[in-house]
Amino acid sequence: MVDFENKLKYDVSDLRKLISLLRGPGGCPWDAEQTHESIRRNLLEEAYEAVEAIDNGNEEHLVEELGDVLLQVVFHADIAQSSGRFDLDDIADSTCRKLLRRHPHVFGSARAESGSESLAFWEDVKREEKQYDSVSDEMRSVASSLPELWRAEKIQKKASKAGFDWPDYSGAFGALRSEVQELENAIESDCGIEEELGDLLFSAVNVARFFNVDPERALERSSEKFAVRFSKIEKMALKQGRNLKDMRLDEMEELYQQAKLEEQLI
Repeated sequence: MVDFENKLKYDVSDLRKLISLLRGPGGCPWDAEQTHESIRRNLLEEAYEAVEAIDNGNEEHLVEELGDVLLQVVFHADIAQSSGRFDLDDIADSTCRKLLRRHPHVFGSARAESGSESLAFWEDVKREEKQYDSVSDEMRSVASSLPELWRAEKIQKKASKAGFDWPDYSGAFGALRSEVQELENAIESDCGIEEELGDLLFSAVNVARFFNVDPERALERSSEKFAVRFSKIEKMALKQGRNLKDMRLDEMEELYQQAKLEEQLI
């Protein structure tokens, strides 16, 4: 049995010690076996769950989920510390130094009168630090592990800063229409469908960018909306004593339109 002091309230130093005990001799075998790679997905999942708590406006849940994100950070730090590479203090040191460097308008002589000017300083310092020689270098730096709708948006924003952009949304919308036609052509010829579908999605993200719409969030809401409507049409079918599997598509579509109409009347 490993002893750990009972307290009315713990802090980050206690979490750090607790993780070390769990991964140390006499601790938890599973915790001790983990590597950066084995818990890679955990970090992503916990971050998404924290975002869900934000979306739901649930502060109690947010505290819990942010704790899970913090747990992942401390866990990764302990894995590295156990092999003598770096520790949590090194992570904090690196982050503090980055914040000091990238806020010359706060900790230096530069001045920023707006959020956009502040962001510009951040980007300029980052570009210098990373030694980007071109916009292409910046595009290649966008993490490939990002959800692809977000990655497409970030790449497009970098192109826009270089002046490679439509003057307004109409150009982007015209490109979207063109991609729809190219996808139809690909389907008819049964050639290049995946590529053209990708181009269509990329163009849709471009339209979203012109209206400051988060494409990932937009798709998330549409997916949730469809799931809710589908649940409604299943219930409608059951009230009729029927199963969706036994219904024709036009009959299901009629129920779907009815579900949409009920939403509009609420």
